[in-house]
Amino acid sequence: MARESQRRPHRRSPLDEVDVINLERVDISRLSPVGVRPTLGRYLWGLHQRRHFIWADSRARAFSGNKDTILGNLWLIGRPILDGFAFYIIFGVILGTSRGVENYIGFLLVGVFLFSFVSRSLTGGAGVMKAGSNLIKAFSFPRAAIPLALLIRETLSMIPVIVTMLLMITVIPPHAVITWRWALFPVVFVMLMMFNAGLIFYAARLTSAIPDLKHVLSFISRFWLYGSGVMFSLDRFITHPTMLEIVQLNPAYCAIELSRELLVYGTTPDLKLWFTLGAWAVVTPLFGFLYFWQAEEEYGRA
Repeated sequence: MARESQRRPHRRSPLDEVDVINLERVDISRLSPVGVRPTLGRYLWGLHQRRHFIWADSRARAFSGNKDTILGNLWLIGRPILDGFAFYIIFGVILGTSRGVENYIGFLLVGVFLFSFVSRSLTGGAGVMKAGSNLIKAFSFPRAAIPLALLIRETLSMIPVIVTMLLMITVIPPHAVITWRWALFPVVFVMLMMFNAGLIFYAARLTSAIPDLKHVLSFISRFWLYGSGVMFSLDRFITHPTMLEIVQLNPAYCAIELSRELLVYGTTPDLKLWFTLGAWAVVTPLFGFLYFWQAEEEYGRA
């Protein structure tokens, strides 16, 4: 055995043929651990870099929610119309909440259509992180891109809904008259969209940590519906002035009331409604975004 081992030719390692090994210095100062929350500035810059992806994803999914149904995207306007019809029969006819309300049909349509935007944003935010879990685990990107994509998707879906609402309040008697104040409605809609952004951020983080909260948020959405004056005038049933002022701080109520004054009644709304909704539109998305960003490391963990 010893003789055989001595007769075996020596195998040269590839390293033996290398005369010179070149060493290069790699700059790792810009590298960061995967899954660690970046600074707020880098986080915002990352979102800016992915703005085209957010827009493309939102546009692709905006009208795909009803693709498995026969009527398809007609349900975007069909649901609020059916809700409005049901509320009109129950509240307007049976319970008589239409008494004393000028143009109750327009009053009701504006409330139902606009509140559907708030409700869909809240309930959609409750499941948005779970729906994007595969994307989160596969790629590294600012997780806030997912709630922002949902916001843009819901906003795009509201375009045919708003157009239908405007047509209905002008066609169905008593007809709403188109005035210059209609030009102020996009301002209200943008403020409502900004408020919904904060809702989505809060709902996304809360339900990501505690999935059972999505059922609680559904209950809150229904409770919120009745507390926003969608089907009836709040000042008719709330006689205590302090309680009425507290209820009127509701951002959904402010958006609906502003829209009614502008679109249905052709009057200039109270500045208090503008300031209240404007404050909600600034504070809610700002703190909602910061609240969501603070849990960046937690999203996507099994």
